[in-house]
Amino acid sequence: MLNKLLYLSIVSFIIGSEIDKKFDYKSSIFFAGVEFKLIKNGESPNRYIWLHGDEQTARMALEHHIGHFQGVAFFIQNKNREIPYKSTIVDPNRIFSRSGAYHALRKFKPGWPRGVLKRSLDEIDEGRKKFLNILLPDNTGLLISVHNNFRGYNVFKEKDKSQKVSIKSNENPRDFIICTNPQDYDKLSNGPYNVVLQNKLPEHDDGSLSWEALRNNVRYLNIETRLGYLSKQKKMLRFVEHTLN
Repeated sequence: MLNKLLYLSIVSFIIGSEIDKKFDYKSSIFFAGVEFKLIKNGESPNRYIWLHGDEQTARMALEHHIGHFQGVAFFIQNKNREIPYKSTIVDPNRIFSRSGAYHALRKFKPGWPRGVLKRSLDEIDEGRKKFLNILLPDNTGLLISVHNNFRGYNVFKEKDKSQKVSIKSNENPRDFIICTNPQDYDKLSNGPYNVVLQNKLPEHDDGSLSWEALRNNVRYLNIETRLGYLSKQKKMLRFVEHTLN
């Protein structure tokens, strides 16, 4: 952990005087050309990340949460779902593996010259290692990602990728928790929210952060709610904190 914080102090810079004094620092790092601002509160090994710029409820929920619970929160500095990268755009949650990055780069620009595409993938590989060195917690911490949905995505679409499911009849299926640790699942599934366990890597890796966390034996959770349901997402974040910490 000391090495991670030392590296962070080298690659990041302090942002302005508007910082709330209860935070130790507010700084920035970059991955795939996009900036992530960081807020650190206390000494917890927990890490939080907001990855999609168009999911503003998740951003507000995480800003509120990091003010009340310890850890380090990562906020992407982008207004859209995709980020600009070279001459195309990519989903930032699809570049956490080389295979995922390959398909993400070709999604909006299928005609890459072979050498240019390889160099771009090599650059993303290098940047990913540095970014994950800061982002991933040690084995005592959690990595919690916050997301919103507004296109009909729901917990039932995750059933085929899950090893266990706990779907509550009185809960909206668009509000749910994905976790990668069986012990975390057992604790969370006794609560009021929809929960699925995904602790086996899929045959086709889509480059999402969840699979990279699983490869690194990191306890990962995605707290997913409908866009606009801020109170719900705050409650789900608190529930995870109180249940697992």
